[in-house]
Amino acid sequence: MAGEQTVPLLPCGSIDEVTSFYEMLGFTRTYRQVRPNPYVSLQREDLRLDFFGIDGFRAEESYGSCLVLVSDTGALFDAFAAGMRAVHGKLLVSGIPRITRPRKRKNADNLSGFSVIDPGGNWIRIHAVKTGTVDDEPALRGLARSMRSAVVMGDSHGKHDQAARILDGALQRDGDTTTGADLVEALAYRAELAVRLDDTAGARGFLARAGEVPLTEAERASLADTLASLHDLAAILQD
Repeated sequence: MAGEQTVPLLPCGSIDEVTSFYEMLGFTRTYRQVRPNPYVSLQREDLRLDFFGIDGFRAEESYGSCLVLVSDTGALFDAFAAGMRAVHGKLLVSGIPRITRPRKRKNADNLSGFSVIDPGGNWIRIHAVKTGTVDDEPALRGLARSMRSAVVMGDSHGKHDQAARILDGALQRDGDTTTGADLVEALAYRAELAVRLDDTAGARGFLARAGEVPLTEAERASLADTLASLHDLAAILQD
C-alpha cells in the first residue's frame, strides 16, 4: 500500500490565534469549525497541520510536537522568516511563539534543522531529509564541538540556560584558540540565547564581540546566514 498521509493533530488555546500565526508563514486555512469543538486545518503546499482548541489551555505547558522532513531547510526557513518580518518587522526568537535558525543537529545525523514554536506551544521540528549516506565530518573539537552540544540543549530541548552554560565554558576555555568562523558562530548563538533569557545587556555584549572578530572573505561567505542572524538580533535589541 502506498500514498498514505499522516496529519498531526495539535492542541492550542485559540484556533484563531494559531490560524493567524500560520497564515503569516504562508499557510492557508482549508477547514474551520467551532462546534461541537474548535478545530482548524491549515496547509502550505504538501505540509498540513490540524489544531483543536482547549479552553484554558496553557501554551507553556504544551507537549505538542511533530517532525517535518523537507529537502531544503534553508529555503523553508527563509520563506517563514520573510512572512514573520513582513508582519512583525523582525524575527520572533524568544518566548512563544518563536522560530530558531537552521543549524546542524548532532542528535539528527548532523543534518540541518530548525523549529517553529507556535502560539499553542507546539514544536514543529523541521529537519532535512536524509538522502543516501551522510558524509562523515571531520571530528569536531573545542568550541565547534561544544556548539553542537549547545544547539541540542537550546534548539532541540528548549533548555536555554543549559545551552548558555555550555557555550560560556567553551568560550572561556577555547575562545582564544579557535578559528574566527567558529568564534563568530558561537558568539552569534550565545547572543540569541541571551535574548531568549531576557539578558539584553549580555546579548549586546556578545554581538559586539562577534563584530570585532577578524574574518577572511572566504569565512564571511561561509558565514552568510550567521552574519544575517547578527543583523536580526541587532534589530530586535533596538526595539
